[in-house]
Amino acid sequence: MIADVIAGVLLAAVAGYACGGGVDFGAGFWDLVAGGSERGERPRWLIDHAMEPVWETNNVWLIFVLVIMWTGFPVLFQTLFSAMWLPLVLAAVGLVLRGAGFALRKQMRRLARRRAYGALFAVSSLLTPFFLGAAVGGLATGRVAPGTTASADAWSNGTSVITGLLTIAATAFLGAVFLTADARRFDAPDLAGYFRRRAWYSLAVILVLAVIGLAVTRDDARYVYNGLTSGIGLALVLVAVVSALATAGLLYRMETAWARFTAVGSVALVVVAWGLAQRPYLIPTSLTVDQAAGASTTLNWLVLVTIIAVVLVVPPLVLLYRLDTRGALQPLTDADLRENGEGARRGGDR
Repeated sequence: MIADVIAGVLLAAVAGYACGGGVDFGAGFWDLVAGGSERGERPRWLIDHAMEPVWETNNVWLIFVLVIMWTGFPVLFQTLFSAMWLPLVLAAVGLVLRGAGFALRKQMRRLARRRAYGALFAVSSLLTPFFLGAAVGGLATGRVAPGTTASADAWSNGTSVITGLLTIAATAFLGAVFLTADARRFDAPDLAGYFRRRAWYSLAVILVLAVIGLAVTRDDARYVYNGLTSGIGLALVLVAVVSALATAGLLYRMETAWARFTAVGSVALVVVAWGLAQRPYLIPTSLTVDQAAGASTTLNWLVLVTIIAVVLVVPPLVLLYRLDTRGALQPLTDADLRENGEGARRGGDR
C-alpha cells in the first residue's frame, strides 16, 4: 500500500517535471528554429526575458524524481541507470550545457561567442528531452529488466524514438503556448501571433506522432498499448485530447491565461495515463511496484518527506510561477536603474 503511494508521488513528480521543465525546453526549441540573427532577434529577445526569472527552478522536479526513485525504488534506479546509462548521461550533459549556454550567451561581448553559446543552449534543449523520452519509451517496451546490461536496442527502438519525438513536440507545444501569453504580457502582438501559430503547428505534429505511436506501441509495447486504449488510461487520454483542442481554441480567442492551464493539463494527463497504463509494473512486465520498492522504513520516511515537501516547497513554487506569469519578477533594465539612481540623487539633494 505504501509502495503504491510512493509510486503515485513519483508519477506526479514526473508529470510536474514534464510540464514545468517542458515549458523551458520548448522555449529552447523555438530559440533553435527562430532563424538567423535578424529574423530571430525578436523571438529570442522574448525567450530570454520570459525564461530568465524561473529557468532553473523547474529542475527541482527532476531532483525530486531522482530522490524518490533512488530511495523508494532502488531496483528500478539500478536497472534504469545500468541498462540505459548512455541516453541518461547524454540527457544530463545536455542539462548542464543548456544551463551554461543560457547563462553565458548574454554575457559575451563578441557576437561569435554569443552565437556559439546560444546554439549550445538551443541544441541541448532539443537533445535532452529526446533522450529522456527515449529512456521512458525503452522501459515501456520491456526490453529492460533487472540484470539487463547496457544495450543500444534498449533505447533506440521504434517506441523509444517515437516517444522521444513526442516529448520534443510536447515541450514545443508548451513553450509556444506560454510564450504566446508572455508576448501579450510584454505588449508584443506580433510575437503573440508568431508563437500562437507555432503552438498550433506543434499540436498538429503531436497528433500525427500520437497516431504513429499507437501503431508502433501496439506491436512493440503491447502492455502499455492495452493500458492506454482501455479503462482509466483511455479516459485520461481522451480528456487530454479535449484539453489540447481547448488550448487551440483558447489561443484563437487569445485567452492565453486559460490556455496555459489547459496546455499543462493535456501534457500532465498523458504522463499520468502512461504511468497508470503500466500498473502494477514499473517496468512492464518484469518489475512490479512491490518488487522494486525499498524497505518499509524507507518508504515511511519518504511519505513524511513528501508531506514536508508539499507543505514547504510546493506553495513557494506556485507563488513563484504565479508572480512570473504576472510579470512581477522581471529584472530591472538599464533605464530603470538610471531612473532609480536619479531619483535617489534628487532625494539626497532635498
